[in-house]
Amino acid sequence: MKNLFSVEGKVVLVTGGSRGIGEMIARGYVENGAKVYISSRKAEVCDRVADELSEYGTCISLPFDLGGMAGIEGLANAVKERESRLDVLVNNAGATWGAPIDDYPEDGWDKTVDLNVKSIFFLTQKLLPLLRAAATAEEPSRVINIASVNGIEPPTLETYAYSTSKAGCIMLTRHLAKRLAPEHILVNAIAPGPFPSKMMAATLAQAGDAIAKSNPRGRIGQPEDIAGVAIFLSSRASAYTTGAVVPCDGGSAEF
Repeated sequence: MKNLFSVEGKVVLVTGGSRGIGEMIARGYVENGAKVYISSRKAEVCDRVADELSEYGTCISLPFDLGGMAGIEGLANAVKERESRLDVLVNNAGATWGAPIDDYPEDGWDKTVDLNVKSIFFLTQKLLPLLRAAATAEEPSRVINIASVNGIEPPTLETYAYSTSKAGCIMLTRHLAKRLAPEHILVNAIAPGPFPSKMMAATLAQAGDAIAKSNPRGRIGQPEDIAGVAIFLSSRASAYTTGAVVPCDGGSAEF
């Protein structure tokens, strides 16, 4: 039963890994001995965060815009040029768009759904050769999709494409899990609640205290909370878990 939660030596890719939840997850892997690649749209930010995390281990910047197929294929090819296997893929890159229902724009809808659902499928598809190369019956490779509690419970905010896409992410996780389990590739999702991130910054600035007070745990998420779930889903401890959606929200979606 030793080393149940070890990720030491694993090769990991975290998309959207230069800020917010993605950076929290990437830091958790780096500090626990994994070789971590992070990707994000802004090269300067991605490079800077990779340099910062490299003080604690190995972190490499691969900046790409995953909003379209060119960026998806570019990132997949960049990883293939550097690695012969990929143990863990964390599909975290995401977007949101808020607007009143009468004015909700098509371009906002398309941008959000493309990044939050389409890019997950196609990046996973393009990286399957490396995930298959890492996968064994004893040590499966892993895909972790970052969904949201807004994909479980409808939000009060007018973020229609976001909640719809995160619900789609959850079903895509289950579908991929069923298809890939026989190949020793486990696919699970994490559904975060409120965490300090750029996406949540405006909401937390306006109502952070109220959100924390209304949460059953009495606070918003901390880096260790989300990193811990990701590490569990990447370790021997979860080798018999696939198709699961793990809320990381202090209980807000359950009560």
